[in-house]
Amino acid sequence: MRLDKYISKALGVTRKEAKEIIRRGEVQVDGEVIRKADFKVPEKANVFVDGQKVEAKDKIYLMLNKPKGYLSTTERDKDYPSFLELIPEYEHLEPFAAGRLDVDAEGFLLVTNDGQLAHRITHPKWKVPKTYEVLLEKPLTEEQIEKIKQRKVLVDGKPVAVEDLKVLEPNRVLLTITEGRFHIVKNLFKELGNKVLNLKRVAIGEIQLDEDLLEGYYRHLTEEEVKKLKKMVGLD
Repeated sequence: MRLDKYISKALGVTRKEAKEIIRRGEVQVDGEVIRKADFKVPEKANVFVDGQKVEAKDKIYLMLNKPKGYLSTTERDKDYPSFLELIPEYEHLEPFAAGRLDVDAEGFLLVTNDGQLAHRITHPKWKVPKTYEVLLEKPLTEEQIEKIKQRKVLVDGKPVAVEDLKVLEPNRVLLTITEGRFHIVKNLFKELGNKVLNLKRVAIGEIQLDEDLLEGYYRHLTEEEVKKLKKMVGLD
């Protein structure tokens, strides 16, 4: 692999930025300063940038249908396993979940090692919509539906950024929001005196959870799906 491509992958920068880093003499390969962008990096070489070891990792973008009972963090827990146990073949690439999904929730977990994309998908600035199928203990009233749609339900003193609400059945709805506060969906309905019995994320932006994807299984996002996600957060 060319050195500029290696540095680009390792640091998540453009090839142009990688070439500038190389030109400045900040890159060492097996102890030698390399200033040529087209230098071929040997397999298993030790590459350092400004004294810090770096690795060019292949980028992965997975749609995982997370079952209940799995954590969306990479840390192991004495009570619950991490989602990493569902994708052991990719653990060496150090993937993480782009956005929280509670242990008792299920559905679309975007798994990647693209830190820049994950950061923007989860950051409030980019207002990335996430859609959830919510099963409630009690049906919503018309008044409550309008209150939700008009963002008049406050959680911790702040309105919830609701983009859309569709009633599928009296006590089952599709809720689209653009924020990720802790337990925000559960707390939204709690404020209305209701209780969430089941929570399933079914979409992130325009990317829908594949209906054929069984719980606990994953598939790679298509190039088109990755492009859509990147475009949504200004990375196209």
